[in-house]
Amino acid sequence: MTDDLVSTESVIELRIENIALLFDPLDPFPTPSRDLSKTAEDFIVEWARELPRRNPIRLILHIPQSGQQDLSQLQVAFSNHFRQRARRVKGDIDELFGVGRTSLMIGLATLIACVLGGQVAVMLLGSGSAARILSEGLIILGWVANWRPLEIFLYGWWPLARRRRLFQRLAEMPVEVLTA
Repeated sequence: MTDDLVSTESVIELRIENIALLFDPLDPFPTPSRDLSKTAEDFIVEWARELPRRNPIRLILHIPQSGQQDLSQLQVAFSNHFRQRARRVKGDIDELFGVGRTSLMIGLATLIACVLGGQVAVMLLGSGSAARILSEGLIILGWVANWRPLEIFLYGWWPLARRRRLFQRLAEMPVEVLTA
């Protein structure tokens, strides 16, 4: 019974010739603060996306004996990198919601103006076809003005939240080094 409830660990394996290849060569900071290289990050993230979301992740690095360097800070470096990436994505989500709120205010103001404009058109032009076309056209314009905020609040933030959760999982993953 408990075997079904226990999630198994998912493993990402990476073979490299030198630990330095994991890190961005332009980053001047020491290892625990350095960013991962774009290639290493992309490889790890793409592999992690394919793993079950409920399973904890473990990273196994295979390096040759001759390429061994100071490995003590690797766990901290990976955690720092992916924690920082999660913070950046949180900032992206916050920025997206800010754009959504501003867009919603503009969209609602536009909708109100269009509905009132449509009523004014009916009062000035009567109940003829021209007034009806203008009135309904303005109402459609008002709803179209709300398309972007509705897209943001209903659907736009999901991929960012999913990416943030992935980065948080990667920040928590243990790093194991195997030498050959």
